[in-house]
Amino acid sequence: MSAVFQQLVAWQRQHGRRGLPWQQSADPYRVWLSEIMLQQTQVATVIGYYERFLAAFPDVEALAVAPVDAVLALWSGLGYYARARNLHRAAQQVVALGGFPRTPEGLQALPGVGPSTAHAIAAFSWGAPVAILDGNVKRWLARWLALDADLSQKPVHEQLWQQAQALVPADASHAEMVAYTQACMDLGNLRCIRRQPRCDDCPLQSSCAAHAQGLQQQLPRPKVRKTQPERAVALWVCLWRDQVCLQQRPMQGLWGGLWCLPEYAGDGEIAALSGAVPLQHLPAFTHVFTHFRLQISPCLSAWPEAAPPPLDGRWFALPDALQLGLPQPIRKILQATAAMQQDFRLQSEA
Repeated sequence: MSAVFQQLVAWQRQHGRRGLPWQQSADPYRVWLSEIMLQQTQVATVIGYYERFLAAFPDVEALAVAPVDAVLALWSGLGYYARARNLHRAAQQVVALGGFPRTPEGLQALPGVGPSTAHAIAAFSWGAPVAILDGNVKRWLARWLALDADLSQKPVHEQLWQQAQALVPADASHAEMVAYTQACMDLGNLRCIRRQPRCDDCPLQSSCAAHAQGLQQQLPRPKVRKTQPERAVALWVCLWRDQVCLQQRPMQGLWGGLWCLPEYAGDGEIAALSGAVPLQHLPAFTHVFTHFRLQISPCLSAWPEAAPPPLDGRWFALPDALQLGLPQPIRKILQATAAMQQDFRLQSEA
């Protein structure tokens, strides 16, 4: 077991990812922020968000006192928005506690911090000799063990946790834990990838049971894909005096706390509300969530009356609207609308 630990430490120092912005400090605020952002999100996507977020909220105190709208606005486009709301709540808890808890158990008490995230924060920040078990680690560990089982099952998950922790020496140094924890992530991301694993470049090839048995392509056992249910919604892009109406969603639930266009079951409802004002149907598209697919049909109209239409919500100039916390599909629609307005102005001036 200690040989595996040392092999991964040595491999990471030579071949693993270094120079990422969150690797430059053991500050638990920066470590925690990066770990939350990296949940179910690629490193390349996170880097820009991480840097912009730190520029706006350089420490946990600044984040704790910020309006949640400002937090959501900077998170806009990163997805899984419960992470942003939990981040804001957790920052307030950390300030109330006087600092970050230094144990995995204390870190898990923060909103949005699960066992693997808590262990990663503790290992990177203080060198705690604890294992992580994210999706990348599950994959290479299941192959290393030649574990032919459904990894989502609780007993299997617990077995993987035990095996992962058994690889970590209790007397590992802080520097070793930083390198090892990063190696665990990098191995699954750079070598032991989901399809066509790069076994020839893997530091654990000689001890990998799946490789010895020629099972690296079959393991871990793939999840059974379920057919995703579909929903449909019509969205009204209602312009009045070059402003657009947006509604803020409740904090709990889908797109919680974000600003969205008024939505209806179908464009017939929008036509009834707009009356004689003509509707322009923008291109429909599908947005895929974790558990369902949403068919989105946007309708655009320009309200000509002196008074705005009877819509619940707030009116924003389009440039201001695009600075708000918006779900990615709403941002896509508003950007297209702004481009159409600009093209119309250019044509008029010509």
